[in-house]
Amino acid sequence: MPITDLQLQALARDAMQRAQAGDYAGAEPLFAQIVAARPNSGQALHLLGQTRLKLRRFAEAREPLERAAKFLPKEVAAQVNYAGCLTVLGEHEGALWALDRAGKLKPGDPVIAHNRGHALEALGRLEEAERSYDDALAADHRLMPSLIARAGLLEARGDWLGALADLDMALVNRPDDTRLRLRRGELLLRQGDWMRGLPDYEARLDIPGECYMPDLPRWQGEPVDGRLLIYPEQLDVESDAAKRDTLMLARGVDAVVQCGEMLAALLDGPTARRGDSLEGFAAAAPLRSLPFLLGWSPDAPPPPPALRARGAGPTHDAVIGDDVWETHLAACSGIATTIRLPTKADWLWGRQEGVSPWYPSLELVR
Repeated sequence: MPITDLQLQALARDAMQRAQAGDYAGAEPLFAQIVAARPNSGQALHLLGQTRLKLRRFAEAREPLERAAKFLPKEVAAQVNYAGCLTVLGEHEGALWALDRAGKLKPGDPVIAHNRGHALEALGRLEEAERSYDDALAADHRLMPSLIARAGLLEARGDWLGALADLDMALVNRPDDTRLRLRRGELLLRQGDWMRGLPDYEARLDIPGECYMPDLPRWQGEPVDGRLLIYPEQLDVESDAAKRDTLMLARGVDAVVQCGEMLAALLDGPTARRGDSLEGFAAAAPLRSLPFLLGWSPDAPPPPPALRARGAGPTHDAVIGDDVWETHLAACSGIATTIRLPTKADWLWGRQEGVSPWYPSLELVR
């Protein structure tokens, strides 16, 4: 039985009230009824698609939003919402087409320009993406998504000063954003600027769930009345990264090293396992915080940790390998070692090549 205009008006009122109250699950079937009764209504299609976006039902939102964009060719929101749905679905060419239409309807809009940059970046058209982010920031120089996105593009092509300027501007607007501080810290550290980078790098410890932390006060470099625990911050203590960090960074301080069984048998010093009692410990610090807490220089770090004489690792004349824990073990054992670094190496290496101060007889190649 066909729905009368009065019934459609009542459905529309009920659907809009539910949507405005945040009850998208209740509004969606009502909008679907309206679309079924008026399949060529661009506004009804748009509302149905928007509601499905709110419910994160992106695949189901695509069809009504596509039709809405066709029926409402001069409505910016219809083009932008359709583009947003396509972006989530990974259809970046289609998203770019819809954004170009929206840009013609509303020239100079910073959000449209930013979204266009995002689509171009996803398509690998990086120069065009950077220009779109430039356009967005020319219209709104504090637009956070564009500042952050452009910083990534600038860093990738080696313009770290430009990337740093964008991150600095972003942090003016959001000074307490831990992820932005961490990103700026990592950028500075990769350029060898430990003085400015290390304080920002500590922001990683304030991101919930990112780092393992024992139930002890965080050590800030002060004298302690009791034992100090130093530990790898990786959630898996037996991971390659945790073992590598332990061999590289468990140095320069009188402390107990928390580590896995394998390294406990190799390190010539006090160790503890995760899960052991923390009684008697006054504080703890992650290994990657030691350069900051102890004021290390990248050109002259403290001597590496001592290894037990028996079973202390490989006995080869020379070792060549990647930046993994086994290669660090060889270097720590005094074996002539070459570590091959990727283009984007760990910030701890800085911009070094050739003979390295981190281990005796260590050479770095990129």
